[in-house]
Amino acid sequence: MSSALAALALAVGLELALGEPPARAHPVAWFGRAVERVDREWGRPRVVGACVALLLPALAAGVAAGTVALAALVHPFVGILVAGTVLFVSTSLRMLLDVAREVIAESERDLPRARESVRALAGRSPEELSAGEIRSATVESSAENLADGLVAPLGAFASLAPLSLALAAGGAAWVKAVNTLDSMLGYPEKPHGTASARLDDGVMYLSARASAVLLALAARKPMAPLRARRWARAPPSPNSGWPMATLAVLLGVRLEKPDVYILNRSRELPTVAEARRGVRIVALAGALAYLLSGVLAWF
Repeated sequence: MSSALAALALAVGLELALGEPPARAHPVAWFGRAVERVDREWGRPRVVGACVALLLPALAAGVAAGTVALAALVHPFVGILVAGTVLFVSTSLRMLLDVAREVIAESERDLPRARESVRALAGRSPEELSAGEIRSATVESSAENLADGLVAPLGAFASLAPLSLALAAGGAAWVKAVNTLDSMLGYPEKPHGTASARLDDGVMYLSARASAVLLALAARKPMAPLRARRWARAPPSPNSGWPMATLAVLLGVRLEKPDVYILNRSRELPTVAEARRGVRIVALAGALAYLLSGVLAWF
């Protein structure tokens, strides 16, 4: 068994057992606090933003790769433990699924609470959202975060694993840092976040489309991404539409962000049962992502 495969197995085990570390001990939360320091008005925002987009993810990757390399000098097994931990904190699936399931349940029994809970998943004002719109937001976010939070860092790890375990861990940390920057700074009203948003668009290009394929395979409907491509460009993001539109096709539902986009317009918003099925498909697609990464890590 290769060291990369062992590290991946550790990351999967930690994900199943813990879901997420507490915020005070989560390196992504530490990185977020560093991003907060540059999230302010600047005299030359685009220049500063370009430096932030280049330097902060590189710093995160360097710390991760360097820590793994130093740990491996102590003992190869220690290097595997550290690399597995880095991959664990760079990926996320269980918490996403748990929150999604809870919001779907609340949309049926406690709409005001569901409107509050959905804030953890979707960046939209929930005050006027109907139960169906809340379930739509939950399904959309589950599909999008499959790509951003799992497939992209796993892909970086598996791609770099043949070179070295330290580089693989650094690659996963770099992708997670890029996505975190985009989630915090990548808004039109923040010109210092433009570079971060564009970098994230490039990094997530392949993972978004790979996630659409994984969703289709998980639902045993491999042609779904081809049917979904007519709606994939409806969202403002060049990437998020692919997994979201594919899941809309697989469920036979309409997914909608009010006043922004509609996917599969001729269908109805998801019912509770349909939304739950969507989360199950995302869970299966995530399992496939881990499995394929393991195959790549083996070789």
